[in-house]
Amino acid sequence: MVPSVRVVVVNYNGGELIGRCLEHLRATEWPRDRLELVVVDNASSDGSADGIARRFPDVRLIRSPRNTGFAGGCNLGMRDLGSVDQVALVNSDAFVTPGWLAPLSEVLTADRSVGAACPKILFAPRFVEVELAADADVPGSHDPRRLGVRLSGVRCGDLDGWPWAGFERGFYWAETDHSVAGEPQFRWSMPNASLWAPVPEEAEPLTSVELRMAAVRDKPVTVSSGSGVTTVTVGPTPQWFRLPADGGRFDVVNNAGSVLMEGGHGADRGFWERDQGQYDQTSEVFAWCGAAVLLSVEYLRDVGLFCEQYFLYYEDFDLSWRGRSRGWRYLFVPASVVRHVHAASTIEGSPLFEHYVRRNRLLTLAKNAPLSCAAKQVWGFVDESRRLATQELVLPLLRRQRPRPTHTRRQVQAGAAFVKHLPHALRARRKVMSRATVHRTELMGWTIPSRA
Repeated sequence: MVPSVRVVVVNYNGGELIGRCLEHLRATEWPRDRLELVVVDNASSDGSADGIARRFPDVRLIRSPRNTGFAGGCNLGMRDLGSVDQVALVNSDAFVTPGWLAPLSEVLTADRSVGAACPKILFAPRFVEVELAADADVPGSHDPRRLGVRLSGVRCGDLDGWPWAGFERGFYWAETDHSVAGEPQFRWSMPNASLWAPVPEEAEPLTSVELRMAAVRDKPVTVSSGSGVTTVTVGPTPQWFRLPADGGRFDVVNNAGSVLMEGGHGADRGFWERDQGQYDQTSEVFAWCGAAVLLSVEYLRDVGLFCEQYFLYYEDFDLSWRGRSRGWRYLFVPASVVRHVHAASTIEGSPLFEHYVRRNRLLTLAKNAPLSCAAKQVWGFVDESRRLATQELVLPLLRRQRPRPTHTRRQVQAGAAFVKHLPHALRARRKVMSRATVHRTELMGWTIPSRA
């Protein structure tokens, strides 16, 4: 018999994205009487819950009286599983392909030791590569960089591509200049650089991209993409340039299963890699990503649901690790493809993102890792806090400058939140260890070296 599948989507002010997500889920190639769509609305204030009720009367809508985060929202959708065989979690900013479900379900059905099946998650837009070449300028002895152009904007069709742009090669770190109206962030390129510009579906076929560029002085800049090559004069005042872009479109990987990095970090396997078929083989992975996954109900009944204290981030990695300690396996299934608008609701690098990622990584280690690993990472967190305080507080005061302890404050707040939740994590650790069938040191064998 075809497995009964429930798809759980958590919505919080999802706007247009949640509607698009549900339209794609409706098109899933699966018997209608064996597929249930459930949306848990986390007290949205943008009217999206009412919009779901009007547009999608066949979708079961659960309204939470408060925002319980991704962890709490998913748990609301998974508590009454009844006769359900498999549960899919799909982010409200993720868009499935019609055939996404069958390959995942087949894997779970064929091997009962597999608790989760992971699709290939690609970034929502496709990309085109744009190369920049310019003479170098060296600002001075205090700044030894060799600067090409100052890039502060990317547009493709009607899409603001700056949040999506991939600074693939030859770019320095992001900088902020609030003195320039409309240009809070920019990046300097080296004399030769390569940029991945996002291409929205409606803009294909694409013939041009727009770049907002400036330079230390007036100078020629050669821009090439595929066979399109042009030279423009860029000067000190930032301005938009429309440039040919007929290079081939390509996909970029968001997640091909999740990995355990050195130091206990959870990471997306294949993140920001051009999809060239390198992940086209079914393979076992350490963990699964909650953006899109199919879980067996038997696995959830054995391991439990999400820890709601996590609220956002690392809740999927924690549940994966807990399952690993019970002997459950996870398979990456590339025949299933899902596209994802990465970090649409909580922008990567934002204070909210940094707080929960920093706090929850330490909580996950406290619950699941060998004590030596957890203690080392907590000490590293303390040492990082000390270095941040030195850079942002002590040195400016010694130089009679105004301190700007932005990152120090975020670090301290995350550390204080970790300490607050540590007693609960230690109680959970005792429960995890008492039920473990695989020793925690054996699980650390999945660790791979940290990226540079």
